[in-house]
Amino acid sequence: MSGDPEAAPKAWRGRFYEDFDPGDIFRSRFGRTVTEYDNLIFTCLTMNTNSLHFDREYAERCRWGQILVNSTFTVALVTGMAVPDTSEHAAANLAWDEIKLPKPVFVGDTIWVETEILRKRESASDATVGIVTMRCRGINQRREVVCEFKRSFMIYRRSAPEAAPSFPSTDAEWTV
Repeated sequence: MSGDPEAAPKAWRGRFYEDFDPGDIFRSRFGRTVTEYDNLIFTCLTMNTNSLHFDREYAERCRWGQILVNSTFTVALVTGMAVPDTSEHAAANLAWDEIKLPKPVFVGDTIWVETEILRKRESASDATVGIVTMRCRGINQRREVVCEFKRSFMIYRRSAPEAAPSFPSTDAEWTV
């Protein structure tokens, strides 16, 4: 991937199986700042009762000295931030492997995501999809890797019926 800026496509449909090659690297267009609300709602939704994630008084007495962002939120955020570049047209996630969380995430940290395509292969059971394996990592504003994992997903080919554009057409004339 070259450092030269490329013109944006006039219509973006996302990537399909044919668009990936081992060695491709994608970097998220945006960083995402983690808020206290993100951490609290995710912790409550998942019924995680570890006080490090929601009790400031308790967390201040512990190793980190502050509330620690729920690590499963970090994995979910990094996964989600990789979707626009990789798996908008996925039919299914197949595996997350080797999940590592080498540095903590705290409220106020901003995360960016970098993804590398490791391999791809034809599906043995469905000609409309292929299998892609990637590795992904979240990097914070201090340039620290906070999350790393491998992920495999089944993704549609451009010719799959599910890949047909779904924007609703209209015969109505513009009125402005």
